[in-house]
Amino acid sequence: MRTKVITLIGGGLAGCLLAMFLARRRFPVRVFERLPDMRKHRIPAGRSINLSLSTRGIHALKEVGLYRNIEKHLVAMPGRMIHDRDGKLLYQPYGRDESAVHYSVERAALNKILLDGAEAAGAELFFGEKCEGLDFENRHLLLRREDDDNQRILPFDTLIGTDGAGSAVRQAMIVQKGIDCRDEHLPHGYKELAIPPGPEGAFRLEKNALHIWPRGGFMLIALPNRDGSFTATLFLPHSGLESFRTLSDEGAILHFLETEFPDVLPLMSDPVHDFLNHPTGTLGTIRCFPWHVGDQALILGDAAHAVVPFHGQGMNCAFEDCVVLDRLLDEHDNFESLYRNFEAQRKPNAEAIADMALENYIEMRDSVRDPKFHLRKHIEWLLEERHPARFIPRYAMVMFHRIPYAVAKERGDVQAGIIERLSESINRVDDVDLDLADRLVTESLQPLAAMPSRS
Repeated sequence: MRTKVITLIGGGLAGCLLAMFLARRRFPVRVFERLPDMRKHRIPAGRSINLSLSTRGIHALKEVGLYRNIEKHLVAMPGRMIHDRDGKLLYQPYGRDESAVHYSVERAALNKILLDGAEAAGAELFFGEKCEGLDFENRHLLLRREDDDNQRILPFDTLIGTDGAGSAVRQAMIVQKGIDCRDEHLPHGYKELAIPPGPEGAFRLEKNALHIWPRGGFMLIALPNRDGSFTATLFLPHSGLESFRTLSDEGAILHFLETEFPDVLPLMSDPVHDFLNHPTGTLGTIRCFPWHVGDQALILGDAAHAVVPFHGQGMNCAFEDCVVLDRLLDEHDNFESLYRNFEAQRKPNAEAIADMALENYIEMRDSVRDPKFHLRKHIEWLLEERHPARFIPRYAMVMFHRIPYAVAKERGDVQAGIIERLSESINRVDDVDLDLADRLVTESLQPLAAMPSRS
C-alpha cells in the first residue's frame, strides 16, 4: 500500500484533513481542488461562511496537531438564545456544566489552516483542477483546468472523493457502477443575511450563544464571528404562504422581516438587498451505498453522506470519517478491505446523524418555544446527574462526546420514552417521581462501558 499514490478529489475541509492523516503515514498524496487557492485568491462564499465545531471535530484536529492553530478563530457557544416576536429573550444552556459547548468558526479561516497543514505534511496540492470524469477500470482521471479550459487524463492508483455534496466521484460511481443513491431535498431552503459589528467591533447580540428566532414553519439563526459580526441564516419554505417564492419584491420582504424579526432587523445593514442578491441555498440529505469501488475508489464526508445543517455535524462527521479511516490503516494491508471496513463502520453512523439532524430542525424552529421542552431538558439533566454512567442526553451524546452516532440515536430513543413517561403529568422538575425515574433508567439503559472520552 505504501508505494501507491493516493489521489484526493476536493481540497476542502475534509480533503485537507485526510491529506494530513495520509501524508504523515508517508503515503504519497496529491489533492486536486476545483477552486483557486483561497490563500491567494478571494473565493466567493457559496455556502455558510461559518460552521459549528464540536467535540468530534476538535478531536480530529488535535490528532493532527492543528487545534492550537484553530483556537484563536473560535467563538464559544455554550447555549442557545431564543428570540420571540416581542423581543423577549430566553437563554438555554446546552448542558449542566461548562464542558457542554461548541464553537462558531469561520469556514475560510479553518480551510486555510488545513491547506497549510496538508502542504506542510507533504501532500501535493493542485488548484483550479475540476474533475470531469473517471474511468475506474483503467484508473484514469479526467481533469479540466479552470483557467485555460484544457483537459488532461491522469492515471491514478487509488482515489478518494472528498468533493462534497455535489461529488463528481459519487456521480461517476452512480453512472458506471450503479451504486444506489437518493438525494432527499427538504422543501425548505436558506439565505445568508448579515449582522455587522457595532462600533469598534462590538457584538450587537450576546456573543457566546447561538441565536435562534423560531417561528414554527421557519426560523432565523445567527452565529457569532470573531470580528463582532454575526452570520444570520434564514431557513424558509421554497413555496407556500410565507416562502421564498412569495417574498420576491422589496415591499413583501421588508414587511415579512418587520413582522417576524423586529428585534434583529435594525441590526442588519441592508437585509432587503441581501435577500434579493444572495443565492437561495438548497437543503438535502444524501444516502448512497456502497461508498467504494473495489480498491479503486472511496467517497467520504459530504460526498458519501451529506446531511442538513441543523445539528451542526456535517463537518464534524466528515472529520470523524478521517479519524476512523486513519485508525483502520493499522488493520489493513490492501485498499479494498480498508474501504469495505470503513464503509461498514461509518454507514450506520451516517444514517443515524442524518435522521437526527432532520429531527433537530423541528426542535430548533418549533419545540424550543414549548414550556414542556424546557421541562424535559431539566429532567434530562436530573437523570444525567443521578445516573452519569447510563444516562446522557442525546444532544450531548452527539455534540459533546464521541459516542457513535448510531448508539446515540438508539439510546436517545429509549431515553425519550423515559422522559415522556416522567413528564406526562407534571409541570415542574421538582415533581419528578425519583423512584420511578431510577427504576426506568436502570431497567432500560445498560451502562455506557468504555465510552469515548470528551475531546
